[in-house]
Amino acid sequence: MSSRRIPRIGIGGPVGSGKTMLIEQVVPLLSSKGYKVGIISNDVVSREDADRMRRNLATEKGLMAEDLVIGLATGGCPHTAVREDPSMNISVVEEMESKHEYLDLIIIESGGDNITTTFSPALADYFIYIIDVSGGDKYPRKRGLGIETCDLLVINKIDIAPAVGADLAVMDRDAKIVRGTKPYVFVNSKTGQGVNEVAENIVRNVLFEETPKALAKH
Repeated sequence: MSSRRIPRIGIGGPVGSGKTMLIEQVVPLLSSKGYKVGIISNDVVSREDADRMRRNLATEKGLMAEDLVIGLATGGCPHTAVREDPSMNISVVEEMESKHEYLDLIIIESGGDNITTTFSPALADYFIYIIDVSGGDKYPRKRGLGIETCDLLVINKIDIAPAVGADLAVMDRDAKIVRGTKPYVFVNSKTGQGVNEVAENIVRNVLFEETPKALAKH
């Protein structure tokens, strides 16, 4: 096992909220700064999202080795594998730490679930929760553990707000009330709008702006 715990980010949110696409947008930004990232993607029965990220980030863009994108079929309730009993994920994380000590960050994607999703602190050091505007502008004020307790709330798909009748000003107002001093960001993962702010939060609050390991050696 690595002598140094590699920082871990948990990303959760409902099915279709844009977790995978957010990762596909954030990783290239981190990579451009020299940070090396590993990804663990949880799903109930398939490894579809992991296969997609492996193809887009490893095979096509060459940003990481293919074995740095691992898919876990949890076979049960999505949040159980990241909260109540994260042992399966912890085992994979520790194996990744042992084999790839040069990594700066490990991203753990939860299977799609409702607004109760959170990550065990034994698994993730930082928790990003993502919702999208298709659920309506009432979403932030519906609260839920994910929305209230995450370190960073991402409100995604802002481009379709007019089409679904969601008022971004209302979502902004309610997010302020529900989140207090905790940060949130409006994002369009399809175009990358707002994603740089997500990456900056990761660099500042998870990586603490440390020099990437690969660059620190030179």
